[in-house]
Amino acid sequence: MDHPYSAQAEPTARRRWLIRQTCALITWTTRRAAGLSGVSALAAAAAQPAAPALLLAREAGPQVRIEHYLVSEKLDGVRAYWDGMHLRFRSGALLAAPDWFVAALPPGQALDGELWLARGQFDVLSGLLRQTQGRDDPLWRAVSYHLFELPGAPGSFERRVQMLQALVAERRAAHLRVSTQRRLADQTALRRWLDEVVAGGGEGLMLHRADAPYVTGRSEVLLKLKPLADAEAVVIAHLPGKGRHAGRLGALQVRRDDGRVFALGSGLSDAQRELPPPVGSTVVYRYRGLTPTGLPRFATFWRVQELP
Repeated sequence: MDHPYSAQAEPTARRRWLIRQTCALITWTTRRAAGLSGVSALAAAAAQPAAPALLLAREAGPQVRIEHYLVSEKLDGVRAYWDGMHLRFRSGALLAAPDWFVAALPPGQALDGELWLARGQFDVLSGLLRQTQGRDDPLWRAVSYHLFELPGAPGSFERRVQMLQALVAERRAAHLRVSTQRRLADQTALRRWLDEVVAGGGEGLMLHRADAPYVTGRSEVLLKLKPLADAEAVVIAHLPGKGRHAGRLGALQVRRDDGRVFALGSGLSDAQRELPPPVGSTVVYRYRGLTPTGLPRFATFWRVQELP
């Protein structure tokens, strides 16, 4: 039989041969591209920072025994983790702080705390931290780093607070502070301080077991006390609007850590309905208790949690 390239070969045979060669070439190219993209994906995954293991708070119940806790104000800021070399968001992404700001942090010693401007200034701080070229912004001079944990250190939380105070005194940097921790006598004193903080524009209070060793994950060791409860959920879909919201976002469909799914429509601004938080992002919502089925009651969108 003649080779398909030969002039004597039948046209049909030549076409079949060319088709087979083309298919083989397409298959090879596709597999090679997939292999390269797989390598690229692995490289990208390796370069992607892992989220640090941090302690997360639970809601304080009505019968909390306040004598076991140290209490501090819940700052309306951005969680920041110093790994001993780099300042990072809670997600693990690098936080672009000025060199002078980072120079005050101890090399090789992990720190956990909150970047803070002032009460009610979360949006301003968030805007500053979103700037990719914001290191030279003079607003950084008003930002303070309030420390509340010394990751991995031995002893009780009360002892770690003392260690943080000694560390800050040694560093002598005006923007480096330790969150003020108080011991309160009873529930009446706790409620009085909560009312003062909220009346002044603050969020609420944080209660940390004074005798607790350093732990990570969501734990009863750390409690938050606020007039309105809040929680996080992941955006899984954008639900279309109706009526005056026709043609734009009606609600965010979100999923909690426990797998429960619900719609979050209240609290969204017109700008957020036009450009909603993307699918996969983490949002914070506020609510008033739970329904009999365990879903948040009167859930209202508050803000996007993850900055990077």
